[in-house]
Amino acid sequence: MTNLPIDANGSDKDKVLAAFGGKKGLIDSGIPSVIFLVVFNVADDLRKALIASLIVSATLTIIRLAKKDTIQHAISGLVGSLICAWFANRTGNASDLYIPKLLTNLGYGSVYLIANLVGWPVLGLLLGPILGENLTWRKDPVRSQAYKRASWLWVAMFFTRIAVQYPIYRSGNVNLLGTVNLAMGYPLFLATAYGSWMILKSVPTTKVADN
Repeated sequence: MTNLPIDANGSDKDKVLAAFGGKKGLIDSGIPSVIFLVVFNVADDLRKALIASLIVSATLTIIRLAKKDTIQHAISGLVGSLICAWFANRTGNASDLYIPKLLTNLGYGSVYLIANLVGWPVLGLLLGPILGENLTWRKDPVRSQAYKRASWLWVAMFFTRIAVQYPIYRSGNVNLLGTVNLAMGYPLFLATAYGSWMILKSVPTTKVADN
């Protein structure tokens, strides 16, 4: 087993971002939400806003297919949009569009939290194979601790979203909720991913030495 530096200038950083959906994945999930808010405010019609956001989400998926891009995140974004639309359409309450997103943050936050507490940080499980470490990082206390510290950032992100957005959801202010959801989506994701990367790149990766 040997310690090797992370490629801080390129390939490893790109691999880490790609593991979380990449820029295209984030765009695919964010644009439909923007369209929903715009149409909802202009037309003052929940159903029209839902249809518009679904059309945009489906269009993005078709574009990814036509360009032969990776469609995993586009499809997951489309499925997510369908689930959110179902919630809002079922109750007739536009704020309910954000229930699945709140529940998703609760689910992910709980998984990251529990995994860290039991000594199996999620980032280590996700990024270890991508960075060529597999699970050898668990034998390196310094590297293992780095994965834990980076994972705590994600725990904080998920639960901060809930702490801020749930009271707004309860208030029924759709515009504020949608705006805050967007602000705490892509920008907060980037800040958390960057913070995680800064922590991980400061500690050499742990790899099995070639014979």
